[in-house]
Amino acid sequence: MPVTRKIIEIDEELCDGCGQCILACAEGALELVDGKARLVGELYCDGLGACLGDCPQGALTIVERPAEEFDEEAVEKRLQELGQKPPAQQPHPHAGGCPSAAQMTLPQAGGSAGVAVSSGPAASGLGHFPVKLQLLGPQAPFLQGSDLVLLADCVAAAYPDLHQKLLPGKAVVMGCPKLDDLEAHISRLAAILEGARPRRLTVAHMEVPCCRGFLFAAQEAAKRAGVSLPLARIEISRDGRVIAEEDLGSGGAA
Repeated sequence: MPVTRKIIEIDEELCDGCGQCILACAEGALELVDGKARLVGELYCDGLGACLGDCPQGALTIVERPAEEFDEEAVEKRLQELGQKPPAQQPHPHAGGCPSAAQMTLPQAGGSAGVAVSSGPAASGLGHFPVKLQLLGPQAPFLQGSDLVLLADCVAAAYPDLHQKLLPGKAVVMGCPKLDDLEAHISRLAAILEGARPRRLTVAHMEVPCCRGFLFAAQEAAKRAGVSLPLARIEISRDGRVIAEEDLGSGGAA
């Protein structure tokens, strides 16, 4: 019996039949039919969107509509028929079969931003996994109404107080504004802002000019999502110092 849930939707006009999404779908839910990607069965799609970031044309989206329930046993049977191995079982089995995309909330040692939690070995301030922006979508429970940080990859390496001062109590999405596809990041962030409605967005970037691309990405994503939320930024020097920290007011559309 159909239930209202999230499921993949394919824009046939945008799809060019490259097949990248089929390779990215660990459940075998997609096939090429007449030169276009097709969903071969609703029960095979977990609705988590692990395939979204692999479409170069942006033809894939996650929608919420009545659909057959996701069926793990049917997926396993289909993969056996296709001669593929079933996805490895993860703590959250609907994560698309890829360990890097298995969504989970992590226990934290306690404390609050800016407060050390112990005098022993440093504790992780990360509250969830994964953290890569292209592996996440608005359905992730830890993104709902979150205090969200858009983190440039190099900040994680340069900023020594990351886990003690920036991550506790926050959700984080990571990427590189220079080497990654910035347009893909903007589209994915816009979907998260629209669907998960975080209450605040902080951009953590390096002092190098190219890293400021994430400031543009945050503002543009808010506009595309049609949301207005408080924006802030924190700028980190190459040697790991905070050299700027400011509120930017509200970004996006009311």
